[in-house]
Amino acid sequence: MLSRNRARPALFAAAATVAGLVLAGLPATASHAADQESCRPDGLYKTPGVDVPYCSVYDAEGREKMGADHQRRVIGYFTGWRTGKDGTPAYLAPDIPWDKVTHLNYAFAHVDGSNKLSVGADGPTNPATGMTWPGVTGAEMDPGFSYKGHFNLLNKFKKQHPNVKTLISVGGWAETGGYFAADGTRVNSGGFYSMATNADGSVNQAGIDTFATSAVDFIRKYGFNGVDIDYEYPTTMKDAGNPLDWSLSNARRAGLVKGYAVLMKTLREKLDRAGAADGKHYLLSVAAPSSGYLLRGMETFQVQKYLDYVNIMSYDLHGAWNEYVGPNASLFDDGKDAELAAAGVYSASQYGGIGYLNTDWAYHYFRGSMPAGRINIGLPYYTRGFKNVTGGTDGLWGRAPSTNCPAGSGLTKCGDGATGIDNLWHDLDTNGKESPAGSNPMWHAKNLEKGVVGDYVTRYGFPADTKLTGTYARKYDSTLVAPWLWNAEKKVFLSTEDEQSVNAKADYVVRNGIGGTMVWELAGDYRWNAAKGQYEPGSTLTTAMYEKFKSAAPYGAKVSNKAMPTKAVDIGVEFGEFKLGDSNYPITPKVKITNRTKSALPGGTEFQFDYATAAPGNASDQSGFGTKVISSDHTGSNVGGLKGDFHRVSLKLPSWQALAPGASVELSFNYYLPVSTPWNWTVNINGTTYALAGDLARGTTLVEPGSGTGPSPDPTNPTPTPTPTPGTCTAPGWNSTTEYGGNSQVSHKGHSWRAKWWTKGEEPGTTGEWGVWQDLGAC
Repeated sequence: MLSRNRARPALFAAAATVAGLVLAGLPATASHAADQESCRPDGLYKTPGVDVPYCSVYDAEGREKMGADHQRRVIGYFTGWRTGKDGTPAYLAPDIPWDKVTHLNYAFAHVDGSNKLSVGADGPTNPATGMTWPGVTGAEMDPGFSYKGHFNLLNKFKKQHPNVKTLISVGGWAETGGYFAADGTRVNSGGFYSMATNADGSVNQAGIDTFATSAVDFIRKYGFNGVDIDYEYPTTMKDAGNPLDWSLSNARRAGLVKGYAVLMKTLREKLDRAGAADGKHYLLSVAAPSSGYLLRGMETFQVQKYLDYVNIMSYDLHGAWNEYVGPNASLFDDGKDAELAAAGVYSASQYGGIGYLNTDWAYHYFRGSMPAGRINIGLPYYTRGFKNVTGGTDGLWGRAPSTNCPAGSGLTKCGDGATGIDNLWHDLDTNGKESPAGSNPMWHAKNLEKGVVGDYVTRYGFPADTKLTGTYARKYDSTLVAPWLWNAEKKVFLSTEDEQSVNAKADYVVRNGIGGTMVWELAGDYRWNAAKGQYEPGSTLTTAMYEKFKSAAPYGAKVSNKAMPTKAVDIGVEFGEFKLGDSNYPITPKVKITNRTKSALPGGTEFQFDYATAAPGNASDQSGFGTKVISSDHTGSNVGGLKGDFHRVSLKLPSWQALAPGASVELSFNYYLPVSTPWNWTVNINGTTYALAGDLARGTTLVEPGSGTGPSPDPTNPTPTPTPTPGTCTAPGWNSTTEYGGNSQVSHKGHSWRAKWWTKGEEPGTTGEWGVWQDLGAC
């Protein structure tokens, strides 16, 4: 049986590491909707025509309400498999530091063979809904719920801690492309890959709709506050994710990003509709990769606008999937990362000396299109480690090559992962053998550091008289903000977290206005048991973050760090035609600008936008638009951290190219490290500067250029094209099996229609005023 101890993400998580919404609220006649709009977070998409009850979760500044002593999030993953039934230490709902956390993500549910969200069949052995723990203090079931298990206990404790929100997490490393049956065997059902994307790469809208509907039903049934999607990974990079999924995922690479975007949009809309009916806003989040390699294949991470917040998996940055010995989750780059150096990242001028395997880089990647407060950085309460390390400084940036790779890993050359007493939380490979990874809960690592063999080792199969070999000396690099243990005798390197690093990361969160932290997983935290003379599961690190955050200033709630225009125009910007996989370097998408206003844009019209300092300030175009970086919040390498958030870019329509209403123009954009969707757009039209509707900014009114008046009651659905004069229908007839992108025009039942966004199977005239199809009039 695969243990799932490290199911998200597991050993080889980084096997290859080299925009219209309601802008200003509805008119005064719809005061309730306008009031709810005042609580909508900056940049968050709102389902058209739905009065989303944002104020049930957010305040008038669009910040999440989490309790007076919780100014920042502390999100803990609570895993369903640490039940104690296998003899290893249990971690149950009573063990959670409920007064220190703000959110709990239950890991994991999965996508079943019918494309529905599931935790398996009910029954007494189902940890989520049926298991009980007789005699365990605090684990008594609440008879007020129709189900037992972890879900019963979570809701029991939520009654005592009503500010804590729970989300059901779906997927994870081991269950993205399948799921575990009741007997522990893995069912290779396709999971997210086949639910969201068909074999030919097209969007599986039926599968997505089924899943999203089941997700709403699930959270209503079991009392969750939202859904957390742990899809690992919808990237075009070949052989990314779990090797057990490659036969499915690699064949679908060209369609994974699109399927992911449609999945998240569909979830957002169904959750919004359910929330409006239930009188409470339901949360939607994702666990997002932090590796620049994986993100390079996720285009511009277009789903960020659908998320209440993103949780960055800013760990597993180094591990035994390759030979380069480095920190699991360093905060900063030090310019010496052996993996990046081997790939020529520091020496290649186009990268600007920017190292992209650290938390600060990943945070800035997402900061390019999200407020700091809608981003949470990840911290690991577990170790990664190597044995037989040579070179480096106390092992750091040394090497540990091996060809003895775990069965099923997909690797022929890997790192020499630590084993045995240095690998307590190991997974098993497909042959049932220990996967070398140096994976341990932090309480075990603290005992190694102290030279203590805890009394729990017998429950993991070690003899009671086990002795430690060598000394595990604690080391710390203040530039990286990374501690580790170095056993010089065994040549073992274990990357750790402790109070010093966690406090430094918490200070970083406060200093940058970040929303908070996410922890994988709560069961790895520690406390000192003086009576036994050993470390055990506890809440030391979680408490340290709580203490740092409880009196912090409110988090950053705006995407832009400068004043933006309060009037917006409906000019669409879309990044597309990304090359796939290893062909996507340099990154050269097409940028399509569409004039959806009723006024022509004259030649020479200037657009400006921001992109993240996670990429160097050397973006350009190859299309004669004069694209250039006009200001930068950061230049040079990122050793010790990026000093600012944005590069500001200017581009202009060629002097000879006016853009008529309804017309589009494309340019080829060029950059070298991945960035999330460029944001904070402005356009200067005849001397007046406007924002763009697609940025979804709070407090912005949609207008027609030069008029100062809005074209419609709901700017979510602006009118881009004048209504045509009735006559002969010239657009192709609508077809229920055809995929239509935004701005596609069709004819149907004597009218012309325009799609406001991607759609398939939605009949024009049936989706209503707020739906996908806009009626352009009779033809």
